[in-house]
Amino acid sequence: MFAGKVKFYKLISNGVKVNNNKKVLVSGSIVYDRIMDFPGLFKDHILPNQTHILNVSFTLQRTDESFGGTAGNIAYNLSLLKEPATLLGLVGHDFGRYGKWLKKNKIDFSHVDQSKDDPTASAYIMTDKADNQITGFYPGPMDVKYCALVKKIKNPSLAIVSPDFKPRMIEYVRLYKEMGIDYIFDPGQQVTSFTAPELRRVINGAKVLIGNDYEIKLILNKLKLSPSNLEKLVDILIITKGAKGSEIYSKEGAIKIAAVKVKHIIDPTGAGDAYRAGLIKGLLSGVGLQKAGQLASTIAAYAVERQGTQVHKFTLKEFTNRYKQNYK
Repeated sequence: MFAGKVKFYKLISNGVKVNNNKKVLVSGSIVYDRIMDFPGLFKDHILPNQTHILNVSFTLQRTDESFGGTAGNIAYNLSLLKEPATLLGLVGHDFGRYGKWLKKNKIDFSHVDQSKDDPTASAYIMTDKADNQITGFYPGPMDVKYCALVKKIKNPSLAIVSPDFKPRMIEYVRLYKEMGIDYIFDPGQQVTSFTAPELRRVINGAKVLIGNDYEIKLILNKLKLSPSNLEKLVDILIITKGAKGSEIYSKEGAIKIAAVKVKHIIDPTGAGDAYRAGLIKGLLSGVGLQKAGQLASTIAAYAVERQGTQVHKFTLKEFTNRYKQNYK
């Protein structure tokens, strides 16, 4: 699939070899996450027939601030897998603490642009006992011309367009198509902000379209497509289903990936971003779609076992052992 353009390495028993010559372009949000735990169920406090006068308040059990955002999370997980990534995005005048964190984790943010007038993006994520989430999101600086810098980055191996300010997502896709760069399209919670023509345009031609089962259903409804017709627009369609694992569809057929066993589910926030990093590692390693999905599921398990999106850690040996324990 990608082997014609890039030299890839194989997953080996004592870890993952690193391709130091190429980098993944990771665009999306770079965010300060405020993650909040609600000890009840949202459904018990929302009356379906009274949503036109919705006025609810949730008393929280816990709240934490952490470094997050789709691009930041994916790049962090790629750094754990020793896969070089170039972080793309715009941040605000309060980026200092986040920048130090990225530097500490050896993540390349040399192409990130900082605004002196706006604050960095912020997400307010509230999760109930059933892992349902309500999120408020401030996108931060909204410049679109920034995207043109991708033309200055030499020899990228692959790009991922993850949830961000919608016009930037559209512009990244346009540029990647123009430059002939393979890209993964990951609309996430931004699905609802796209018009049907916009959504069709950015999906059509993507090497990979990825989303959870709810997001994929929204895409199908918006585009008025059947699942089989959606598969024809991309090389690979991936549907994640949380604890039920994930499904990968391609010309090779359908592959079901079982979820990795977790010790305790603490916080699902960021698990999807971790999955995407594992998927990217698998694609670039040339190990095939099934193993790529299994790598993705393995790293996602680490994410749900910790509160926050960039707090889990592991060595490559620990990761490989966990992979082997779940996928013999």
